Amino acid sequence: MSLSSALNSAILGLNAQSTSLGVISGNISNSETVGYKDGKTSFSSLVTTPGSTTQGYSNGVITYTGHNISSQGLIQSGDMASNLAVSGGGLFVVSDSNGDIYYTRSGDFSPDKDGYLVNSSGYYLMGYGLNEDGTPENGTIPTSNGALSRVNLSDLTGSAEATTETSIVANLPADAEVGDEFSVDVEVFDSLGTSHTVTYNFTKTASNEWELDYSDPVLTSDGTTVTGTSSGGPLTITFDSDGNLSSITDNTGTDVTDNATLEVTDWTTGASDSTIVTDLGTSGDDDGLRQYTSKEEDGGMTLYSVGQNGSNYSEIAEVTIAKDGVLSVTYENGGSEPVYQIVLADFPNPDGLTAYSDTVYKESNTSGNYVLKAPGNGGVGTISDYSLEASTVDTTTEFSKMIVAQQAYSAAAQVVSTAGDMYETLISSVR
Repeated sequence: MSLSSALNSAILGLNAQSTSLGVISGNISNSETVGYKDGKTSFSSLVTTPGSTTQGYSNGVITYTGHNISSQGLIQSGDMASNLAVSGGGLFVVSDSNGDIYYTRSGDFSPDKDGYLVNSSGYYLMGYGLNEDGTPENGTIPTSNGALSRVNLSDLTGSAEATTETSIVANLPADAEVGDEFSVDVEVFDSLGTSHTVTYNFTKTASNEWELDYSDPVLTSDGTTVTGTSSGGPLTITFDSDGNLSSITDNTGTDVTDNATLEVTDWTTGASDSTIVTDLGTSGDDDGLRQYTSKEEDGGMTLYSVGQNGSNYSEIAEVTIAKDGVLSVTYENGGSEPVYQIVLADFPNPDGLTAYSDTVYKESNTSGNYVLKAPGNGGVGTISDYSLEASTVDTTTEFSKMIVAQQAYSAAAQVVSTAGDMYETLISSVR
């Protein structure tokens, strides 16, 4: 190996340790950056004159830098439900203000002035909308980033549910006289969330036979203002000799035991017409209406329960994000519904992603192509709300690396100095 080769190897060593020190410096400066993945420097030997067996060979060094993107950071507490951390593999899909797609583990999301979930670097969280039953809003589960949209909470306003089902569990007294009447007040909600009361009137018409008719609805708040027109009655209810419900028929003689329906039209509130199916029990059973002797043998009706599935208008009380990435809202009236599905991008080699500023990454030839997955499925991790993933930098380890880099740099510098002295000796001898 010649003197010039030694000098060249030393200079390559200086450059390599300078690169390593730069990566170490970047790691230390980002030790508190949410979702940051520590950088790494890999060294590889460089042979410039292979094959010589008598003079040795010129040996240098090449460096490669990258990030440990697949490493897991410590999960810490966040301040709000939209602060998210991934436990396991996968990255959040985010977009910048221009709509360009990136990937990140930096989950410190919070609503901006327009209601979009944005992290501290200004990147928008991406997902897709859900129907009330949890199915995708567009009918299919997205498989490409182009089918995702920014998660926006400003559209999540209050909610009202129209009543579509009611149920009554009661005992109609077998010892009542023909012509005796009993009534049950049932609260129902129209499509605008206004509460109304419909009275279900039961009249005994024969042995083991009753008639049910509905009153027109009135405002629950005052009990007198008629707010619509009821139809669907009268219904004929018959019981067997054991007191079990036998059948329910409408005024045309059609059996409606499983679908006795109350129709309400012309709501004065401006709401849509209502179709309300009432569960009065199962034929041959006593799980709804039944007919036994009255409790106190006074001919009175016993009402056990009245139910309905509607709700009044109420505001959002809470936003929650489950481990599977489903963002749901809970309303003040206790109702809840899923709204968005947050997805994670999975890569064959996440460490091969191209790093950009703001702790975001882009797909590369080395990383392979992304696959969108729901958290907890297909090998990707789960999501935790009120959580943040800390930087993976260990400052103690970085300081140790810095000492090693410093020593290697000093040694390479000494080689340069020694080579310089030897060149001086050579030049002096020529003179």
